[in-house]
Amino acid sequence: MDVNPDKLNSFIGKMLGDVGAAMNASLMLIGDKLGLYQTLAATGPMNSSELAKATGTSERYVREWLAAQAASGYIEYDAASGKFSMTPEQNMVFGDEDSPVFMGAVGSLVSATFLDESKISEAFKTGNGVGWNRRSECLFCGTARFFRTGYKHHLVQEWLPALDGVVEKLKRGAKVADVGCGHGISTRLMAEAFRQTAKDAELGDRVRFDVQSAKTYPAEGYDLVCFFDCLHDMGDPVGAMKHVRETMADDGTCMLVEPFANDRLEDNLNPIGRIYYAASTVVCTPASLDQEVGMALGAQAGEARLRDVANKGGLTRFRRATETAFNLILEARV
Repeated sequence: MDVNPDKLNSFIGKMLGDVGAAMNASLMLIGDKLGLYQTLAATGPMNSSELAKATGTSERYVREWLAAQAASGYIEYDAASGKFSMTPEQNMVFGDEDSPVFMGAVGSLVSATFLDESKISEAFKTGNGVGWNRRSECLFCGTARFFRTGYKHHLVQEWLPALDGVVEKLKRGAKVADVGCGHGISTRLMAEAFRQTAKDAELGDRVRFDVQSAKTYPAEGYDLVCFFDCLHDMGDPVGAMKHVRETMADDGTCMLVEPFANDRLEDNLNPIGRIYYAASTVVCTPASLDQEVGMALGAQAGEARLRDVANKGGLTRFRRATETAFNLILEARV
């Protein structure tokens, strides 16, 4: 084989960038967990001694962490003063959890993929699944915080208004099922938005969390049934949609929020698809294969396959209500 040296060097450069990103994922987790990003953003410019003192950490470790972050372009270094700082843009990504582009939770997600690698490698050989009940704890908190960013800035403001007549029902008072809600971030956002006079401590009179499967939660005549980034993880998504049909009011709505994907593989070979296919390989597909049926839609199912799932479940009216760079928001009705 003839090797093109320019292409080889370009590929090596890409790999070096990927290795640097992988090595720094654990440092992102450390910076987020110990408040290094937040403190630097709020107080900087700072040197390693100042940041260590402000965060109650060891200066020698902080010194090395700062150098790695500056080399990554995640923070700034001023050689004249010997101090580090963060730009407003860097702060939005790493320092401000309420920012619409906060990515500080990524370290927890990446950490979980390495901690559970042996289980996934074994599943590759056996074809068996790896359920969420067997995953490292950091996967749960990381997933909740990662998706919180999109939900906080889009759910009430854009996604619910894109559904036909749903906001009006919610304002009047509606029954809502949030299936696969995890830590309940999406549930709380909806409850707070449409009952703003109540305090967090009073949420109990209108929000209840139960442990049920997507095919067994109680029938209630729901006005809205939501699946936030979870339908593709289910072993039997068609069965879940059939249960929606049985438990939803006649004029009810099912909202499916799924990772953004085009219907063809070649149209998903991009940076976002790269992340989602990786997550699907080590989290979503193993989770589905651990359950009955094991349909394994994957995190890049795409609108056409999701439409087919909804239709087979008896929800024949289906449309893309809206979208973001990271999510498809789909409306399914009877």
